[in-house]
Order: sequence, then structure tokens, then C-alpha cells
Amino acid sequence: MHFDPILMMGGSGAIGRLSAQTLRNLHTNVPFLIAGRNMEKAQAVAADLGNAEAVQLNNDADDLGLGSRKVGAVAAFHSDESLAGLRFANARGLPHLSISSGVFEIAPEIATFMHKPNAGAVVLGYEWLVGATTVPTLELVKAFTRIDSIKIGALVDEEDGGGPAVAEDFERLSKMMSAALTRRDGAYIWRDGDDNKALFRAIDGTEIKASGFSSIDVVGLATATGARSVQFDLATGVSSTRRRGEPKSTEIIIELSGEDHDGQTLETRHAVFHPGGAAPLTAMGVTMILERLTGLDGRAPATPGLYFPYQLIEPATFLHRLEAAGGGVLTLDLA
Repeated sequence: MHFDPILMMGGSGAIGRLSAQTLRNLHTNVPFLIAGRNMEKAQAVAADLGNAEAVQLNNDADDLGLGSRKVGAVAAFHSDESLAGLRFANARGLPHLSISSGVFEIAPEIATFMHKPNAGAVVLGYEWLVGATTVPTLELVKAFTRIDSIKIGALVDEEDGGGPAVAEDFERLSKMMSAALTRRDGAYIWRDGDDNKALFRAIDGTEIKASGFSSIDVVGLATATGARSVQFDLATGVSSTRRRGEPKSTEIIIELSGEDHDGQTLETRHAVFHPGGAAPLTAMGVTMILERLTGLDGRAPATPGLYFPYQLIEPATFLHRLEAAGGGVLTLDLA
């Protein structure tokens, strides 16, 4: 089957490059257009991938400077303040995935979709590590008939650098969002000051100091589960594997409370773990979304709509690929 090339905006960066390579490993024939701020770097990435071409984009042009060149989907791996990629995708009826925006930056994307809702799928891909929290959590809540509280604690190893674009994203998000969007007792609030400080225990039981983070996971999980309280806390430090002398990893602690199928109070604590760190886990989510958007997964491409990542990622496949990479969803003690 023929597929038009996927345009990777920021494809020469750390996450974009890894996402393209992950997709290439699964689908050897899928073509790419690799766009980056450094043309020489983009050309090197394209050469390494094969069946890929480096392109120089003009964000001020309606066609991005691509003319009549065919494109199958657009994925943006850096902040796209002018919405150049989304405008291009919207005009051509293409699916679009962005992973770098913050929860406060979604209004322009939603407005674009609302004015042309049948143009193509638009994915608000800035869940933490692109589905790594939401997909496992929504599988874990199946043990409950009612979810009261969801607490997420994400630990990024201090040695787990994601490249310049990731650093720019975090700097921008931290500057713009000193308070953290949180759902508490049925209402959305903004935690700040001392209320924004948090603690959670890592996989090995170490207590981690964290701060609230305005992840779009909060509103997605609250809406999907009906939980009256949802909070997301983020910390940078030493991962559990590195504390025991092994290479860095990334971990996401998921604490759930509610009622089980027998009407009894239930509390659970799990961890999503990936031995490679945050970048390969992000790339896995990106890959699965692009497979769904384009039909690379063997099904008809996703229909036009506005999506969270977890609405496109097939849980069983996600968990299988996570385990194949040496990770998994671990059950942890409550105490």
C-alpha cells in the first residue's frame, strides 16, 4: 500500500528523530519529510532513516514552501506559535499531531478545528509522554466501579536530557504556568505557592519532592473517569534504577482510590516504567498515534475529529510494546 510522506516538523530534534526511527523500524516503507531549524542536521537524519528527505519550511507560506508536494500527515515536535503546521494540515484535510503545547495554549488549535471540523484529525498530543500516563491509567481504572481520586507523580531522571526543543518547552511552560491546573473535590483549581508542593514515592520507595504540573492529562482523566480529584506532580531527580547502580530510566507513579466492583473501598498504586527514559516512551506514543492517523496500523485512517492521545492509542498494543522494550506497568505496595 502507498503512503504519502509524514511531515516531521522538528524531525531532526531528539524526540522527532527517535519517533521517526521508531516508526521506520515498524514500517520500513513509510516515507518522511524531515524539517528542522538546521538543514544540515535534517539532511543527516534523513540520510540515516532512508526513504526520507530533508525540507526547509517557510512558516509564513500557506503551503509551507512545499508547493504541491504530497503529504500524508503532519507531526510537530516543537512549539509552533503561528500554527503553521496546523493551518497547512487543515487546508489540505490532513491529520495533525502536536506534542509541545501547554494546557494554556490549546485555544488556537481548538478554534482552528472548530472552524473546519471535517478537515482532518487534530490530536492534542501534550499528555505526559504522549499517552504514557493516560493509557495505563484508563486500563487500571477498570478494576473500579467508581473513581474518586487520581494522583500522578512523574519522575524524570536528571540525566535524561531530551534535546534543545524539550528544554525550550519546559522553560516556556514553567514561565507561563507557575500554578498547576488540578481537579479537587469536583472543581478545577490552580495550585500555587505551598499548595503546589507535593511528595510522592518512587518505585523503590524513595520519597520524592515534586511540584504540580499543568498537564492536559488532568482534564482528560477527570472527564474520562468522572474522578472528582485529579492532580499531576512532576519531579526531576535520580530514578530508582540509577539509585541501585543501573542506567537512568523514567517512571510514572499512578495512585487510584474509589470503589471496586463489590462496593468496597479500593486503593491501588502502580508505576509505568521504561528503562530507556522519557524519550523512547514519548516516541512510542507518537508512533502509535501516527500509525492510527495514517492507517499504517492496517485499519482505515482516523476520521476527522479532535482527540486526546488515549482516544487513538490501542491499550493492548501499547502495553505489549512497552513490555517488549523492557518496561511495563508495575504493581506497588500502598504502604
